[in-house]
Amino acid sequence: MLFGLDGVEIGLIIVFLCLFGGILSGFPVAFAIGGAGIISFGIIASLDSAGLLIHQAIDTSSEGYNALIASGVNAESISVFRYPDLARIAEPVFVQGWEVAMNRNVSFIVNRVNERVLAGQSIETLLAVLMFILMGITLERSKIANDLLTTMARVFGPLPGGLAVSVVVVGAFLAASTGIVGATVVTMGLLSLPTMLRHNYSPEIATGVIAASGTLGQIIPPSIVIVLLGTLAGDLYSVAQENRAIEAGCTDALTYLGEPAVVSVGALFQAALLPGIMLAMLYGLYAFGYALMNPSKAPAVQMETTSTEVITRGESFTWFLGLPLALIIGTVVLGQMNVIGSQDLTVGSYSAQGQTASLRTNVGEQCQASMIELHGQESWDAAIAEKEAIAAAGGVQQSVALSDEEVTAAVAAKEAAAAPIGTGVAILFVLLSLILVVARGVKPSASPVPLLIGGIGVILGLMVDILLIAPSTSPGLTVVILAIPLAVALYGCSHAAGRLAQNELIRVVFPPLILIIAVLGSILGGITNPTPAAALGAGGAIMLAAYRKLQDQERSGKVIIWSTFAIILSVLIGVNFDLRINGTNVSVETWMAFFVAYGAYLYAAFGLLYSCWVLYSGGVMTPVVRETAKVTSMVFTILIGSQLLNLVVISFGGEHYIQQFLKSFDSELQVFLIVMLVLFFLGFVLDFLEIIYIVIPIVGPVIYGGTFDPKWVTIMIAVNLQTSFLTPPFGFALFYLRGVAPKEVTTGHIYRGVFPFVLIQVVGLGILWFFPSIVTIVPALIGN
Repeated sequence: MLFGLDGVEIGLIIVFLCLFGGILSGFPVAFAIGGAGIISFGIIASLDSAGLLIHQAIDTSSEGYNALIASGVNAESISVFRYPDLARIAEPVFVQGWEVAMNRNVSFIVNRVNERVLAGQSIETLLAVLMFILMGITLERSKIANDLLTTMARVFGPLPGGLAVSVVVVGAFLAASTGIVGATVVTMGLLSLPTMLRHNYSPEIATGVIAASGTLGQIIPPSIVIVLLGTLAGDLYSVAQENRAIEAGCTDALTYLGEPAVVSVGALFQAALLPGIMLAMLYGLYAFGYALMNPSKAPAVQMETTSTEVITRGESFTWFLGLPLALIIGTVVLGQMNVIGSQDLTVGSYSAQGQTASLRTNVGEQCQASMIELHGQESWDAAIAEKEAIAAAGGVQQSVALSDEEVTAAVAAKEAAAAPIGTGVAILFVLLSLILVVARGVKPSASPVPLLIGGIGVILGLMVDILLIAPSTSPGLTVVILAIPLAVALYGCSHAAGRLAQNELIRVVFPPLILIIAVLGSILGGITNPTPAAALGAGGAIMLAAYRKLQDQERSGKVIIWSTFAIILSVLIGVNFDLRINGTNVSVETWMAFFVAYGAYLYAAFGLLYSCWVLYSGGVMTPVVRETAKVTSMVFTILIGSQLLNLVVISFGGEHYIQQFLKSFDSELQVFLIVMLVLFFLGFVLDFLEIIYIVIPIVGPVIYGGTFDPKWVTIMIAVNLQTSFLTPPFGFALFYLRGVAPKEVTTGHIYRGVFPFVLIQVVGLGILWFFPSIVTIVPALIGN
């Protein structure tokens, strides 16, 4: 053996050195990774042909090996790490020769590129990356971040460390709207760093909080990291659990686990919400605590305000907190009391299929023992009892067609049990009420009469819904009945909107906030998957940036405003009306709803095209498209290059060798801790993309093949990868900030500034390690 090392170990060292050298060479990383794979394969093949790379493999014909197999030890768990005394045989790292390995690599890379980049199942999810990048770059170029920083500085500036806290708030806000670290760090570095230094903030806290807050886009949804990790995690988890089930003696993962081995990007977005908010809060608490301990290095700053309205503390509490909370809590309570609820009368034409047992019990002895070990004897006995009860009742009840009388009776029963107020009507009028209440708090000195009229419209609308609208009332008649109360409520809300527009905080925060709610709400609520939501976000960002551009040019943005209302109108009609017009008996109401929705859709499309023209003529669209193409091409090229590098590692047994090493540990926690430590230190020299595409596919079959929740595993990895942006020497956030920082801010200042935030991220990982429910509680509550 060369240098006393196994041939596979030397091969892994060669691959890492070639990758590290390629990154340091100055070539674009996207091409350096693929080049490192080609060069390392050539070196390993040359050494193997010269007989210098010898792999000490276990002799499967030896007595010791056969004795282990006879004792019931699974062949997959036998390795040189767990059984170092077993007899071994020397063999080359390329058992069939490097020519065969190269041919297999070439064919595999073509297949993988086709599956994962060009036409595979994951391409639809990867399209979300393109859309989110377009959304982020568009918002970054539209000066929205500038407005947010200025406004938040006025709000938090008077607090100790207020400017630093405002940077954290804006960083979290931009993370949820852009998700691009480079754009966020550069923007906040250009806008907030000079202001913080001018107000006597120390360079360390100023640079540290900017760099750390800019990385929140990697964990707060919609996150590109989670999209990329999710496409891998879904495949790795399903395959790993299938293998785990087979090793346990079961035929499939569903039988063994009792549930499908599936994890989606949408579920990961749900899981990442609370950890992202937690990290932002930790950053803000550190900035505030730092200011209290060092008031001279992070002083309070009184920023000028543009508001002339005097609002007392009591008025602020009543109109901004008390009444809004009362409305929301009251709506939830009424929902629990079935006063507010669904009025859907849809009934299936077939009866429901009978419930099956909670676990599959028709399995072999080995699988039964494994399932009892996994789920517990009590769960197994309960499943047996359920199966016996079902058998005694004649077996699982099959679904059968219902007669017309049975369907009518089911509809009548459902209508009798329906809530008096429909969920959609309640949400609509609660939102209108919130607008009226907040508008009163924004300008309490103005006349309350228009707002009171709007409130009367809200109350009248709810009373009309209770007294005159039944669940069986047609959507068209419902619109006619609610027209007058809704018009009265909208009259008050039109006055409220004028008052809200005069408040700088609402005027700046509200538009991007609505976009964030639309994108994340559709994903977290399970309405759609990330790709259509990302397309909605990209279109909304274009329209928002165009409106901002028209404001700068002192031109009217009414076309974009009415296009936004057209989108809302088309969605509302689509939710409440049956727009299928290809049937035999289509009602006049359906035709009218269809034409209104179609007209709203066409006007919304016109508004989007008009927004693109505004940005194009203003010189914004061209650089946005160019930058989007550049970033997207980099991501996909790294994906292709990393596939090549992975195949090289697989070809000489490196992947199997690493997985055997990890499986040699008995403790699952210990294995995952080792992986997390490796990822943390790799973050010092590798970017998150290289780690996702090169390292995760190698260690994934091990860490996703255990008992841990795959959502928790993925979010832990995502938070860990977030540190790769802050850790020297190759922390990209540090490079971005160094490029825009003034000359008086040194690299040493930046390194010292980010060090506490790296520790905070480690603390955040520790919190998630000991309290995994922070990750799992939101997916459990929302569901898919």
